[in-house]
Amino acid sequence: MNEAWYRLAMLLTLVAGVWEGPIAIIFRVFTDKDPSWLVAANYLPEPWCYVAAVAAAVTAFVLIAVLDVRHKRATSH
Repeated sequence: MNEAWYRLAMLLTLVAGVWEGPIAIIFRVFTDKDPSWLVAANYLPEPWCYVAAVAAAVTAFVLIAVLDVRHKRATSH
């Protein structure tokens, strides 16, 4: 994987994971904003929005770990 594509994938995954995870929870708890496509988890009812936000964050961080392992393996050859 090219270094630039690796960095771009890592950055986009991190931003999406943080935005759909903790930021969605913060918007739900501390603001009166309506849900939008940027915080899609907030369209769900009360207990499930938090589950979806945590799942989005965990999925993003697992994907980051997989990208990191593949990048290290590719650069070690």
